[in-house]
Amino acid sequence: MHARTLITLLTGSLLLAGNALADRPGSDWISIEDALNKARAAGYTELHKIEADHDGYWEGEGLKQDGRLYEFRIDGKSGQVIREQLED
Repeated sequence: MHARTLITLLTGSLLLAGNALADRPGSDWISIEDALNKARAAGYTELHKIEADHDGYWEGEGLKQDGRLYEFRIDGKSGQVIREQLED
């Protein structure tokens, strides 16, 4: 019984630690709403995800008008789309 409680406590601690280490946008970045608007302006018709990356950009994926799934990166400060590639 004690081992089960210890495992439960350790698992909970690891989950909380993972959330604390999640990437967050920088204070001088464009907002997530602006990043979504930049992606739409770049031709994305359906966005599936977008998240902050510790390397200084918003990273996401979505469908373009050709109906294919792409991964993209948007510079966190300038809002420029800096990478687009087909998702395998």
